[in-house]
Amino acid sequence: MAETVTIQGDLELLARTAHLFSSVREEFVCAARDLDTWPHHGARQAARDRVRHSGAPRIRKLYSPAALADEHSREHLSQLVDRGGQVRIADAALPHETIIIDRRYAILAGASAPGGREYTVTGAPTLVGGVHALFEAAWEAATNLGDFLRAERPQLDAGSRTVLRALGSGVTDATAARELGMSLRTYRRRVAELLDTLDAESRFQAGVRAGELGLNR
Repeated sequence: MAETVTIQGDLELLARTAHLFSSVREEFVCAARDLDTWPHHGARQAARDRVRHSGAPRIRKLYSPAALADEHSREHLSQLVDRGGQVRIADAALPHETIIIDRRYAILAGASAPGGREYTVTGAPTLVGGVHALFEAAWEAATNLGDFLRAERPQLDAGSRTVLRALGSGVTDATAARELGMSLRTYRRRVAELLDTLDAESRFQAGVRAGELGLNR
């Protein structure tokens, strides 16, 4: 491969760079706005599989908060961490995707376009070094995935957790209040406070939200 080439489209990129994804020996680095690194799902999955099978000893991925938009994405990133990868979340949106392989090659994605995105692949040491330095600066300023999720999770005191469990039990308000040793009025006030804390518009939504955040365990 020449020092710097321009490639059009996801499938062409994978065809031209498959050997790079399969040959990671030291570190695979990725910075992206979300998990849809490449619009073409087949190319995205193929690239992930090649990196995983390469046995890369170090994988670091930096994402914008948008990567945590749904539970499936959160689960995927948590699994990556469980497999030994490192994930951090930046404070703000990141530009188009960037991949760095062993500090030898960099892949820079362009903006989405009707005919497919344009990618720049470079092995020029000066360019790769500059891109890597920018990544390191963003990485140092970002937050570890676990810390980010914990900070994002609402803090519930023991009383609120008790009310949350009562909501999940399906009993009437009167029964829950009696079992918790509080007046019906106090119980309903605590429920209203809980919905506000969880940013939920209904009791059902509060239960779903608590489950997503792991607060009902």
